[in-house]
Amino acid sequence: MANSEGLVGSTSPAVPKQCGVTKPISVAGPSDFDVQKSLELEKFLVESGLYESKEETEKREEVLRRIRQITKEWVKRLTRLKGYSDQMVEDANAAIFTFGSYRLGVHGPGADIDTLCVGPSYVNREEDFFYLLHNMLAQTEEVTELQPIPDAHVPVMKFKFDGISIDLLYACISLMVVPDELDISEMSVLYNVDEPTVRSLNGCRVADQILKLVPNVEHFRTTLRCLKFWAKRRDVYSNVTGFLGGVNWALLVARICQLYPNAVPSMLVSRFFRVYTQWRWPNPVMLCPIEEDELGFPVWDPRKNPRDRTHHMPIITPAYPCMNSSYNVSTSTLRVMMEQFQFGNKICEEIELNKAKWGALFEPYMFFESYENYLQVDVLAADADDLRSWKGWVESRLRQLTLMIERDTYGKLQCHPHSYEVADTSREFAHCSFFMGLQRKQGERGQEGQKFDIRGTVDEFRHSINMYMFWKPGMEIYVSHIRKKQIPSHVFPSRYRQVGSRLSSLQKVDKPSSENADLYRSVSRDRYLKRKNSPTKEDVKHDIPNKRRSLGRDRRESVSPEILTKKCGSLSPLRSMTTPMEKMQSFEVGGGNVTDIVEDSKTHLENKEKAFSETAGSSECVSNSSVVAFLACDGGSCDGVGHESAMARREGSMEGSNSPNTPLGYSYEADSELSSENSCPTFSRELQKELETNAVAGLEVKSRVGISSKVHKPVMSLMAS
Repeated sequence: MANSEGLVGSTSPAVPKQCGVTKPISVAGPSDFDVQKSLELEKFLVESGLYESKEETEKREEVLRRIRQITKEWVKRLTRLKGYSDQMVEDANAAIFTFGSYRLGVHGPGADIDTLCVGPSYVNREEDFFYLLHNMLAQTEEVTELQPIPDAHVPVMKFKFDGISIDLLYACISLMVVPDELDISEMSVLYNVDEPTVRSLNGCRVADQILKLVPNVEHFRTTLRCLKFWAKRRDVYSNVTGFLGGVNWALLVARICQLYPNAVPSMLVSRFFRVYTQWRWPNPVMLCPIEEDELGFPVWDPRKNPRDRTHHMPIITPAYPCMNSSYNVSTSTLRVMMEQFQFGNKICEEIELNKAKWGALFEPYMFFESYENYLQVDVLAADADDLRSWKGWVESRLRQLTLMIERDTYGKLQCHPHSYEVADTSREFAHCSFFMGLQRKQGERGQEGQKFDIRGTVDEFRHSINMYMFWKPGMEIYVSHIRKKQIPSHVFPSRYRQVGSRLSSLQKVDKPSSENADLYRSVSRDRYLKRKNSPTKEDVKHDIPNKRRSLGRDRRESVSPEILTKKCGSLSPLRSMTTPMEKMQSFEVGGGNVTDIVEDSKTHLENKEKAFSETAGSSECVSNSSVVAFLACDGGSCDGVGHESAMARREGSMEGSNSPNTPLGYSYEADSELSSENSCPTFSRELQKELETNAVAGLEVKSRVGISSKVHKPVMSLMAS
């Protein structure tokens, strides 16, 4: 945490060397007012419990020391088993590196530690890491909740060591002996390795590059800690559901630090919202030029890779091979984040005018009051261990549901996934629920009585979920449409409704326009449950290999809206329940008739609990049928779930449908029209230059005043003129 001497000392700045692909927007240092606001911000962060104690820091260091000890012993044992000489056994070594929030120095109490184990070339990932090391960890007294995920995009082993969550990755490099002083940022570590190894190494390499590319590391850390806390409070911190994760926020903050190299944290937070509310995506955010290399690994380049042209919010990693770290973002989640950036910008303007305190910036977003319609995804399992893996799989696929709905409604029905699961602690069986807000795209108009039919979309989603190769009896998923009034009470923290109503009224005072009406509405949680999620695939695949074909289960067929019962042996009693939730729903709102035969989630879970207690040992099971039928409303009653009819379609690939109206050679748009109340001509010119400079070579750059130009410089050498 920066101290007051460090802040005051930066009031007479020297012009720093250029950091990034353009010159800074401003090299001005802080005023006395800025210094005071930074001190207030840091005090607020401390009082919010974002810094861990000295004892916790020492415990983390001890845990890392023990993990180093175990991995070195593991490599030596393997070296001996593989028949190498005594000298090789003595020299055998494994190196442990950290990345993520711990490496960047912005972790808080209870945060996990992202770690990477680098081993020699003869120690492989499949058998040696996920089998022998797994067994060694399982026999270690301090290790609990051990969960290997070998088939993830980045293979990982998750566990708790003495109560501290660890995500352990493995990379074997082309060396027979791994030195203790290995420099992981060197290009040589990428020689003769596969792509999973490159992805595993990239976390550490990116973290090191970020710290090298920011002009003031302490100011960067304070600002990043603040923005991550803000993102969690505003419900936009979740890479797995299509928002931004830790590395994405770090890259965005690092770019602001480059553009304002002498600014203190209070200034950087304000400039963060000022810049990104006016950023014209898909212009990429880059900390350095994209580097090409003879190693041949693919890098982000929309000129060569059609897939890269579908990315909505490119945030490019600075280490080779440069990748888009935010490919999970969809049109719906980008819309939500832009609205939240506008909210943050408005509050920061008030703070700069001394009209608001820092606490106003971190008011929780009231998700469960923001929409009239929601999807509820109930996840059930036979026990807590099964639920941990099952819900991780379901959560990793929720982004695909968002993309499917966007595709099948042609972007007219927008989704806002809630970043965290909730559970009714009064229930005895293992379960949790995910929620997704639904609304019609703003500006779209429909005819009264027309509906969105997403039954086929939900059935396709369920089918992909049921392809889980580690499925066990008792693992179930139910999807239902609910109204705001049907949201179960257990999702609300204590005194939520009273506090929520107060916050909602405060946030609605200064609505800028009807287009941003949802920005100042609300819900979220009182608390933040951080958990690492199973990595997702970049591509949405329609034809998923049936890895469990041998099971031959009818349950995987799409049977909505009817319930299919079938003898299937002695399975979990959770599978022997039929509720009205599983029947077809039809909603006609506005004409006086409302037909709604769906139960609210509370009743559904009560029935499941009753089934759990009454049917233990039953040999009957039912299909895992989900039923979302029609979502319809008129213009005045449903706040946006529209009238446009969009039957589920299956033509075309999901990937190409993210931007259905975007041609292959789309152009980057650089908007020079900036609002007068929060910018100046210098800011406008420099941001325009930043957008144009970051545009990919050969693609057209447009402005709203009709001026167009070509950017012909190679991507790897883009610099400000």
